[in-house]
Amino acid sequence: MVVEYRAAEQAIMARGVEWNFDPTLDRIAALMELLGDPQKAYPVIHVAGTNGKTSTARMIESLLRERNLRVGRYTSPHLTSVRERIAVDGEPLSEERFTEVYQDIEPYLELIDGKVGRLSFFEVLTAMAFAAFADTPVDVAVIETGMGGTWDATNVADGTITVITPISLDHTDYLGPDVATIAGEKAGIIKPGATTVLAQQPLDAAEVLMRRVAEVGAVVAREGLEFGVLNRDLALGGQMLGLKGLKGVYEEVFLPLYGAHQAANAVSALAAVEALTAGDEPLGDELVRQAFAQASSPGRLEIVRRGPTVVLDAAHNPAGMEATVDAVTEAFGFTRLVAVVAVMGDKDVDALLELLEPIVEELVVTRNSSPRSMTAGDLTARAESVFGSDRVHEVERLDDAIDTAIGLADQGDEVGSGVLITGSVVTVGEARLLLKGEAR
Repeated sequence: MVVEYRAAEQAIMARGVEWNFDPTLDRIAALMELLGDPQKAYPVIHVAGTNGKTSTARMIESLLRERNLRVGRYTSPHLTSVRERIAVDGEPLSEERFTEVYQDIEPYLELIDGKVGRLSFFEVLTAMAFAAFADTPVDVAVIETGMGGTWDATNVADGTITVITPISLDHTDYLGPDVATIAGEKAGIIKPGATTVLAQQPLDAAEVLMRRVAEVGAVVAREGLEFGVLNRDLALGGQMLGLKGLKGVYEEVFLPLYGAHQAANAVSALAAVEALTAGDEPLGDELVRQAFAQASSPGRLEIVRRGPTVVLDAAHNPAGMEATVDAVTEAFGFTRLVAVVAVMGDKDVDALLELLEPIVEELVVTRNSSPRSMTAGDLTARAESVFGSDRVHEVERLDDAIDTAIGLADQGDEVGSGVLITGSVVTVGEARLLLKGEAR
């Protein structure tokens, strides 16, 4: 079965790269029709936005599972294994099940390839997720968009609940040059009659999203008005929250994730699940506490080693990096922080480096395995203009870069020293595999 799984994985990968964005739903819609429209077999909570989508989706899943519901979760990108993207009851599909799902839909892929156009990597995985969830069957599917919204392959589903996490500049080559244009693309997942949960947004984005809500007759719930974080205190291993949901107030909720941004993601997840739940009764304090206490978001300010503390964070755009810097400053209190950075060449690299500079004592620059990765040499030149040449260390391989950073951190007070590995989901996924040895 391992050989069959590898063949299935390679066949999907051969369909192109995830960031090759083609604005049409024709192919995926035709495929869904051939498969019997599995995306209509269960309620969908559809999540879009720039940052926080995966964390929010995972927290929605945790709340739903605490209500004894069977949940399918589709997220992207993956950290170490493509199977992570399609999860049932909190677990990625096994190699055997992943292979079975691919083999079930493979004949239909060939039909669409020949008649409508060649299906992409992301379209195939999206179809597999919808099919797997219908076959299980799940009670609810939590579906994260890949990129954008209107033309995203996941948008063949009509979300009963839609969640829009904070919108900022990212993927501007594909989604548009400004926040308002990007918001217009992401607003496409808001469907007639749906309930839309809006995280706090820049004014330009909020105006676009509210216009879409009005146009399609959706119901809206807004962070800071209908729901929000009431209070937030640091706690060992995370934070203690007071949350105002749509149907109740929940106090003393422990969240084992760091940063104000994760608290905001949590209350958006809470509002989404409350909106899905019939009646006006709150979810219950104990249910909410249990669900959030079990929440996790791998690769998002995740501690993977102690002495020195090594933290992984997948921030790859300025808004994400700003949230990471704030959370690291608040929650860790490092007296000496060394960062390992590998970034994609199409990102706002200078802004990422400028945000890191005030909290990082020394910077180790490297590259990851993606063909989009900026070379270590190019990143060094950019980094030296921000940090100065004496604080920048160029290391070609990621594994050697991590060793170098740990060595530099060890030169300080071990108790207060730390290493932050960041800049890309790919970087963090590869670092996680090196440091934890996990490929699920």
